[in-house]
Amino acid sequence: MKSPAELIERFREEGLKVTPQRELVFRLMHENQLHPTAESVFGAAREVMPTISLKTVYAVLNDLKSLGEIQSIDVGSGAARFDPNVGEHHHVVCRLCGVIGDVLVDTRDLVMAPSDHEGFAIDNVEVTFRGVCRNCTTKQL
Repeated sequence: MKSPAELIERFREEGLKVTPQRELVFRLMHENQLHPTAESVFGAAREVMPTISLKTVYAVLNDLKSLGEIQSIDVGSGAARFDPNVGEHHHVVCRLCGVIGDVLVDTRDLVMAPSDHEGFAIDNVEVTFRGVCRNCTTKQL
């Protein structure tokens, strides 16, 4: 994801209004490796700007997603998570605490995708590894 200053410029180039609320969400998402939900971004934003609405946070996240600056991921937690890392990568999820991490692995040798399945042309593969994180493992000992 671009820096907040670069996102301001990008939004202006796209004809999108730059508001203090948008700038705040840009800052909260920049290099955020927690894969936050919209609700957690909203909670952090409200600490800085109590008048911001959840609807506004969703709108900014969706604008960022539409521009290709973040991606939305579904790791089966029941809520969409937002990831500023738009490069090719996969995820690891702790089955106890739900923490999500990025995994940089070449999955071409791990995944056998069909070249044609019922008319589908496969153009993307998403792999989610599940296990127990270091913190949860330590707590169990």
